[in-house]
Amino acid sequence: MQRELRSAPLSLSEEKRRHQRVRVSILGRYMLPNKREYPCQVIDMSPGGARFVAPVNGEPGDRIVAYLDHVGRIEGVVTRLLDGGFAIAINATARKRDKLAAQLTWLANRHQLGLPEDRRHERLIPRNPFTELRLGDGRAYRCKLIDLSLSGAAIACDVHPAIGTSVTLGQSRGIVVRHIEGGVAIEFTTVQSMETLVAQFGELN
Repeated sequence: MQRELRSAPLSLSEEKRRHQRVRVSILGRYMLPNKREYPCQVIDMSPGGARFVAPVNGEPGDRIVAYLDHVGRIEGVVTRLLDGGFAIAINATARKRDKLAAQLTWLANRHQLGLPEDRRHERLIPRNPFTELRLGDGRAYRCKLIDLSLSGAAIACDVHPAIGTSVTLGQSRGIVVRHIEGGVAIEFTTVQSMETLVAQFGELN
């Protein structure tokens, strides 16, 4: 496999570019039209396309189904062959593309967040991302959930409590573990259940 490629954290303006191509190192498996599966590595990706390092190429126009770490299932069509792999155009709804954009933002910034490569829990995107962040002194701020998991969340907000500050996000207590551009990352004090998160934040994708 090709050596892992890392990217600098994305700026807020770059995050808004829905088809921003991000350098990543994502392992997974892909299936060709003949139903045979092979291991792969995605080395750059956007909500509209991806570049694979792969042992067996498809042909331009072939439908590809892939299962990727941190991302899940994607479908696409081979657009061109590359040395040691191929590129695809991703077939997805607008909502799926928005979810991919959020996942790629997290992947691009995970080193800045100080998160391990093997995240304990899948990152989820709330359908209604707005909630409330409360500090220990009672002050409350409206914030936007960038993504959410059973163990923590990344949020965009106007306040940046010091690392180690105890906070409450919705009804879940947590601790600020990182500052990110435009917000903070929070680790919950106890691992949440999916039912608890849905009750607080609504449907999750």
